[in-house]
Amino acid sequence: MTFQFPARSALASDYERGVVLVVTAMLAWSCSGIYARLLTTDIWTAIAWRSLFGGLFLLIPSFFLEGGFSRRQWSSVFHPAGLAMLACQTICQACFIGALYMTTVANVTMIYATAPFIAAFLSWTILKERVAKRTLIAGGICLIGVAVIVASSIGGGTGVGDLLALGMTISFALIIVIPRIDSSIPILPSSVVSGFLTFAVFVPFAATNSLDVNNWFLLAAFGATNFALAFVLFLFGSRKMPAADAALISSMEIVLTPFWVWLFFSEMPPVATFVGGAIIFATIVWHTAVDLRQGRRTGEPPVRL
Repeated sequence: MTFQFPARSALASDYERGVVLVVTAMLAWSCSGIYARLLTTDIWTAIAWRSLFGGLFLLIPSFFLEGGFSRRQWSSVFHPAGLAMLACQTICQACFIGALYMTTVANVTMIYATAPFIAAFLSWTILKERVAKRTLIAGGICLIGVAVIVASSIGGGTGVGDLLALGMTISFALIIVIPRIDSSIPILPSSVVSGFLTFAVFVPFAATNSLDVNNWFLLAAFGATNFALAFVLFLFGSRKMPAADAALISSMEIVLTPFWVWLFFSEMPPVATFVGGAIIFATIVWHTAVDLRQGRRTGEPPVRL
């Protein structure tokens, strides 16, 4: 007797591989708070060396992805739009580490989660792109959540960290928008160069001589997994699934990042962070769910904005 099992479509198999890749990328991103709390070095040293290791680990895949290495592609990084991208990436990396050091991980995560909506607003105002009304509404609601978080930190010792998180979020939103202005900007090469540039800017202030083996290992792992590996995995995985599916999976980082820090370090954010975070997270889930439903209804992956 012969049993015949239905053959699995290549499309389903590709989708499942995409899910695994995006989930792994999300988990790598969610470990940023763990690295920040395990490090015992100062902010300047952490910014400099995490950026250098990230750039080094991202350098190898950059030769094989996005068309591989070409002089024209890498030289475009130093065109006006490319230089703007480098500036935003450098600011974003520096503010990211600074925020993790100077406020709670939950605050950083919740504020950063609003970046896609700020990018949508910038695209609408600067590029005059058509943006769905629900995206603008969602962005406005998320900003209310950010206001709740930041307002509660004024006078509480974490205000500077929250402002750095906001600076990181705005600069990342610009990173999303700039390639829409000049589509010739290669993402991977600019990310590599920005890692080296951030290192060059901050290493003069770093206390490199004070680093021990444990901190060297943590900084290398921080750059390798949270900067390079997560980026590449998400780049591959998101190409195998609708944009809304990838966005919904990656949004779990908002929950997991502060959860790991609470689990391992008992870091409890203030009540306002729970309130503002709930507003932001519920809005993101609602917006992504609408995108997901509409994408499946039309059979086409929706645009993530």
